[in-house]
Amino acid sequence: MPEIVKNTYIVAIIIVAFFVFFIIVVVLMYNRKQILYLKEKQLKESEYRNQLLQKELEKQKIIEKERERISHDMHDDLGAGISALKLQAEFLMQKAHDESLKTDIEELLKTSEEMNVSMREMLWSLNSGNDTLGSFIDYAKSYAQNFLKKTRIVLHIENENVIKETTITTEQRRNLFLCLKEALNNAYKHSRSDRLILSFIQQKKEFMMKISDNGVGIDPEKPEGNGLRNMKRRMQEQNGHCEVTTENGTHLFFRIEL
Repeated sequence: MPEIVKNTYIVAIIIVAFFVFFIIVVVLMYNRKQILYLKEKQLKESEYRNQLLQKELEKQKIIEKERERISHDMHDDLGAGISALKLQAEFLMQKAHDESLKTDIEELLKTSEEMNVSMREMLWSLNSGNDTLGSFIDYAKSYAQNFLKKTRIVLHIENENVIKETTITTEQRRNLFLCLKEALNNAYKHSRSDRLILSFIQQKKEFMMKISDNGVGIDPEKPEGNGLRNMKRRMQEQNGHCEVTTENGTHLFFRIEL
């Protein structure tokens, strides 16, 4: 009888051990299938992301190609038209004797020059080859110098930690430039300043353009003007920030994430 009990005990142990082994094998096989399933899922997701990225790159190439085509068309057609208009106006100016007619022709020449400047700005904006901080800063400096050279405002330009090859999007570049134009125009018209500092600062992935003058500042009791509202809106559209302080002049800060 003890022998039968012993054999029964051994058989029971073997059955339990086999059952435990079977469970372990099942669990390992399940885990292996789960790992394979997850890897396959990750691979499919990666392939899908790559396909989306490829489509986005192709889309960007098409957009850039179209921008360059428009830029060339504007330069060839519109540029030639403006030049012809200006030449014709200058020819008429030489033949005109009536003072009122001369005044009208001068206005026409002024308008054609403004159109020419606007066209150059649009061509610069459309050119994807200008999508770097270095290109933006060079163009902004040139514009500010030309804008202020006939005024009493002395311009100072500062750079801090700027990596010129850093990429900036076309929309960021365009909106920063429009904010610069508005700020310079406001300084010229309203600040009564004689000194303006234009600063470009890069801190890792953040870029800041600062415009400071030593003028009368902004009256806090007056309502916010359209120009300032437009600058703030432009920065918000680029997920950036526009800040204004008026201590010892007017100081505008434009920040964007690169």
